[in-house]
Amino acid sequence: MNAAYAAVQLFIGLAGGIAVGSGMVAFLIVLDIIPRLAQLSRSYGKLRQYEAAVILGSLAGSAADLFDARGSLSPLSAAIVGLFAGCFVGMLAAALTEVINVLPILAGRIGMRRHIWLLLMAMIFGKVAGSLFEWLVY
Repeated sequence: MNAAYAAVQLFIGLAGGIAVGSGMVAFLIVLDIIPRLAQLSRSYGKLRQYEAAVILGSLAGSAADLFDARGSLSPLSAAIVGLFAGCFVGMLAAALTEVINVLPILAGRIGMRRHIWLLLMAMIFGKVAGSLFEWLVY
């Protein structure tokens, strides 16, 4: 029974990780975050470094969360990390508002143009369920 339970947990964790990772990659690609960053900073020659930074940052964040890493920062270091995190979230939000037609494109590509409301509701209920699970259970 324990092996079957562990196998189910492994499958759910792997499937969830693949879904979230694929969604994040698709989100970054559709919004052209990395090329826009290179365009704004006039550093087209550093596209590989930007891509590597996104990948390594994702891996480091995942590893820190998986292994429950803890650390302490000085107030100045915490402010610098917060500044970079805020810049990333702000850039992502600005790109999202600029390219707000992501859902119609996705619905068209997966053949759900007439049922886009189902896609939207699935995303909303998934977000609510995930948030409630994070706050109440985990």
